[in-house]
Parts: sequence; C-alpha cells; structure tokens
Amino acid sequence: MSFLTWAALAVGLLVAAPLVAHLLRRRPPDEEAFAATKLVPPNPAVAQRRTALEDRALFSIRVLAIIALALLGATPFMKCSRLSLARQSGASVALAIVIDDSLSMRAATLESGEDRSRFERAHQAAAELLGGIGPGDAVAVVLAGAPPRVALAATTNLDSVKGVLDRVVQSDRGTDLEGAVQLGAELLRNLEHADKRVVVLSDLADGGPEAAPLEVAQGVKLWVPLAEIRGAADDCAVVRADRVAERVAVRVACSPRAKGAEDEAPAPGDRRIEVRAGAEVLVGSRLRMSGPSADVVLTIPESAQTQHAGIRLYAALTGSDAIAVDDIAPVVSLGGQLQVGIVSNAPGSRVATGGPPPVEQALAALDLGAQLQPLATVPERGEELERLGLLIVDDVPGFTPSQRRELAGWVEKGGVMLITLGQRAGAAPLGSGFSPLLPAIVRWSKTPQEGIDGDSDSVFGEAAAGLDAIAARGRAQLDLEHPAELRTLVKWKDGAPLLLERRIGRGVAYSLTLPFSTATSDLALRPGFLALLLRLVDTARSLGGVARTTVGTPWPLDGFQQVEVAHLTRQDQRVVLSLDQAPDQTSRRAIPELLGLYELTLDGTTVHRVAAVAESEVDLRPRPAPDGSAHRELGGMTAAVDVSAYVAIGLLGLLLAELILRALAPRRRRTAPKPAA
Repeated sequence: MSFLTWAALAVGLLVAAPLVAHLLRRRPPDEEAFAATKLVPPNPAVAQRRTALEDRALFSIRVLAIIALALLGATPFMKCSRLSLARQSGASVALAIVIDDSLSMRAATLESGEDRSRFERAHQAAAELLGGIGPGDAVAVVLAGAPPRVALAATTNLDSVKGVLDRVVQSDRGTDLEGAVQLGAELLRNLEHADKRVVVLSDLADGGPEAAPLEVAQGVKLWVPLAEIRGAADDCAVVRADRVAERVAVRVACSPRAKGAEDEAPAPGDRRIEVRAGAEVLVGSRLRMSGPSADVVLTIPESAQTQHAGIRLYAALTGSDAIAVDDIAPVVSLGGQLQVGIVSNAPGSRVATGGPPPVEQALAALDLGAQLQPLATVPERGEELERLGLLIVDDVPGFTPSQRRELAGWVEKGGVMLITLGQRAGAAPLGSGFSPLLPAIVRWSKTPQEGIDGDSDSVFGEAAAGLDAIAARGRAQLDLEHPAELRTLVKWKDGAPLLLERRIGRGVAYSLTLPFSTATSDLALRPGFLALLLRLVDTARSLGGVARTTVGTPWPLDGFQQVEVAHLTRQDQRVVLSLDQAPDQTSRRAIPELLGLYELTLDGTTVHRVAAVAESEVDLRPRPAPDGSAHRELGGMTAAVDVSAYVAIGLLGLLLAELILRALAPRRRRTAPKPAA
C-alpha cells in the first residue's frame, strides 16, 4: 500500500483519545448528610473515586466511530480491483484466454510493494476474467509457452474452465506469442458469437523486442491488458555447459540494457561463473560481457578431476537477477552438441557462388548449435554412425548390403536419416539399393514438375507458399514395395510423394524425391529448404541424438517397453514425470517443463538428458503492444468492492447512538438508587 493509504489508516490510532478522555473524567463524589458527623471535630479531607472508565457503552461507540472514520478516509486509496470484461449492449462473448507460462514470466511484476511473479498475476487475472463470464459466453484457454498448446477448446462449461485454470502451472519454456494468438483465434473462428476476443496475459517478452505488434484474424479483437507485468529487467542465464576432458565451455546470455541495443554489452556487475560439484566450487572466473552472450572456458584442476570423478557437475552464476532458476545448468559431457553427418554429391551440389554445398551453408546459417561433419562416403561401420545424431545423404547410387545393414541398425536405435533421390539414385548398380530404409525401386524421370500440393503439406508450414512452383526439371519416381510402412508428408501436385517418412524402431528415415542440386531445382534456394532442415534437426534432438534439448522439446519413447522419466532437482529430489500421448495417439513421449537434469530409465538402461533454457527467453524486453489492444471497450480494471457508502452509513449510525446515550445519561443519574444509611 502507498503512503497515503497508511496515513489514512493511521487515523485509527486516535482510538486512544476516548480512552484518555474517559480516564481523566473524574466526577466529584456525591455528598450525603450524616447527623453523627456534627459531633466529630472537622477534619478537611478529600474523597476521590478510583480512576476507572465510566459509560462503557459511550466509550465503545466513540472508538468504533474513529475506526470507521479511518476506514472511510483510506477507501479512496485502496486498490481493491479486478480485471473485467466490457460488454457491448450486454451481448455474449467468445473469449480465448492466452496465458504465458514461459520462463520470462518468473520475473517479478512492476507493481510497487508487490512480491509476486508475472505468471502469478496473469493467473490471477485469468481467474478474475472468469468471474465475469455469464450464461452464453464461450471460453478457450491457450498456453503461450513454446510450442503453444490448447489447454481447453472453446466451451460454455464454467466448471471445466475453472478446472483447467487450476491445473495451469509455471514452466521454463520459451515463448511463442504469435503461434498462441493464432491458435486462440482459430478456436473462436467457427463460433456464432458476434463478439470474439483473444486476451493475452503475457509480458510480451518473446525475444523479439523489435518485432511487429501481434495480429489476429479479421473479426477477432485482440486485448492485451496487464501493463504492470510488461517491462525490461536484468537477467543472465547459463545457456549451456559442455565438458571436453578437463575443460568446460560455458555459454552465458544476458538481457541487453537498452531498448533495441542488441549489441550493447549488459551489466553483469561483479558476477562470477563457477563449476561446482555439489556445494564445492572447483573453478571459477569473473564474468565479462562484450555483448548479449559470452563463452567462458574453465579448466578443472587435476586433483578435482580425480576427487569428483563420477559426480555430476554444474555451471552456476553467482549473485542474483530477475530470474534465479536459469543461473545454473548441468555440465554435459562430450556429445552434448548434435553431430550431423553430411554426404554430398560434390559435382551436383556446386553453387555458382562457390563454397560448401547448399545443405552445409544452410545449416551453418541457421546456427542451430549442431556440429557439422562432411563425409566423403556413407559410413559402413557402426562406430562411425554411433557418434552421429543426424545423417543427410544427398543423391548417392544406393547403399551396399553392409551399409544398409549398419544404417538400419543405427536408425533403429534412434538415428535420423534423410536420403535425397536424384539421377544417381535412379542409376544404382546391381546389388545396391535403399531397402529397408526405403523399400522401393527408384527411377529418375526428367519430366518437369510444377510444385507441391499445399493441402498435403505437414512439414514446410508457412514456407510452403514458395514451393508451389519450384521449377523442378525432374524427380524420382518410386515403385513402393510396402506402401503401408511409409507415410507421405508432402506430395507433388499430381499426388506423387515428395517427402516420405518411415519409422524404424526408435528412429526415422526420410526420403526426398528431389536432390539438393541447384541444376535440378531451386529447392535449396527457397525458405522451405530451411524449414526442412530445421525439422530434421529438431527430430534428431528429440530422438536422443543429443543429451541437451530446450525445455518443451518432446522426447519420443517409441520402442521401449518399460519407461520412467524423472526430474533430478538441485535438492536431490527425484520427481517422476507422467508420459504424454503424441497427437497421433500411436506413440509415447516425455515433455520436460522445467530446466535441469533428467534421468530416463529405458528398459533397464539409465541415461541422462538436460533441458536447457532457450537463449531468446533471456531477453526480457517486451515487444510493442498492438494499437487499441488496451481500449476500454474491451475491458479493464474495475473496483471489486466499494465499501465507502456502507462505512459512511455505519458512521452516521454510531453518531446517532452516541446522541441517544448522551440524552439518556442525566436520567440514569437521577434515577440511580441512593445508598442505604
């Protein structure tokens, strides 16, 4: 509360005034004539009653009156209000509540004197909005942590909405506000309500402070209240920590200080980065930032390596900032980065500008934290494949029997592979082929093709718009041996498959009926090519090709019979996660919601994985709020309870009671019985 509120309430201290007044009030004693006193010599004396409260009823009324007066004076300064909807002529409303449950919402609100997180305020606001929902209103709930999820489809069942809101908890995910807003608008699209609104309860910190304001589909209004949870704050996070022998490479990211100054160095102060084994600090160094992120290499002393062998190490930042949970991260041993093997058709992969093949340039430009390994030939030994999480093979003339055996075994254990099919794939020599990765006979056709069928696309998303005319000079045609074992993800306009998927054990093999060669098509020059590579990298990470993924990335658990996933907290607690059913209802997966170390027990084998912070989530600067998104026609803060009128009426009643008591006081004295002689 503010100073004025406390000052108004301080009037209540005046309750001591009636007490003092009643104690100081001393009435002279009543004198009674006694005949025998005439025989006694006069002796002056003073008779005084013991100091005590008189007229207790009158005293109580005066105390209550002063308390009521203090409450009446403090009422204008009391912020007892809630978030409420504004209706248009009393019409019903279709509302999609977007709650941001990302890591940035752990920061404190900007309200003075309030000690709660932004998520707590957003969750409270959602409950306040629910209090204003009436009959006929429809409500949907969407969570904005990446990837956005539908917590509840649009419904008029108020109890269902309350139950969902009670189960919404804070996570450490990244933020995808654009996807969440679009998802909310989609949930309202087919409703018959004329008034449709998407309310965003978020700090708008999604890593894009210079991005354009959020937009919604036509016919849906966007409402972004809660300005008190939006604002920049200082935060630093340990993004990752990789160990190679005695060296630990730690990446630290900090939120920029000035708006729009991404290259300006943050101010970490006197903070240090340390490598710890439990509570013991093995090595540390002062944190120096020359930009939004910094890489620090620490060397563990040889004595500590022996003493703490087999003990889990953590990289931690000293000091404090807006978010505490991202100041520490487990150290991942060698292999923490995704290893990507690339076998390119060197003659066909040349680009006019020179340099590496397009697939290598694209992966380097995406900066996905993957380590590229260009390979001259397809690996033939299992140990060569074991260190890879993703293998991309561009237009090779089939695989030898030994290669097929090793590749199939590697995919079955969780590997991810992409095979592109071009002219060389269609001219495979006798004994070479692609089965069981692709059980089909491959033939190359030089017939030009227009582009893909956008309705069949489940990979490229928004980038598919540029693939409707990729000007392909040919394509691979497939005679499938077992069509039921393959899933078509993208089709050509004539219905032929462009991208196929085959699940083998815990891994997956993709086949693309078009090579990356720019002489065959311009696929490698379009945004859809980047979307495809991003899909491959995300799939490889989720299937176990790397020990570290970002929070919210699903871990598929297909192929295992007995599975247990537990989060190992810093307090040595083991919290077992419940498994999630994939959208296709055919596979299980675990989704880490919090940062830290996880232990997976898979058919008796124990492995560890790390859920890491998304680097973009460290930037707490909000993106611009859309124009008109806080208009009073949509809603705002209204007084929840206004008791000033009731206090004033009570005060008048106390005044009337005092007047009645004062009027009756003389009569009570006159009728008081006299003491017996």
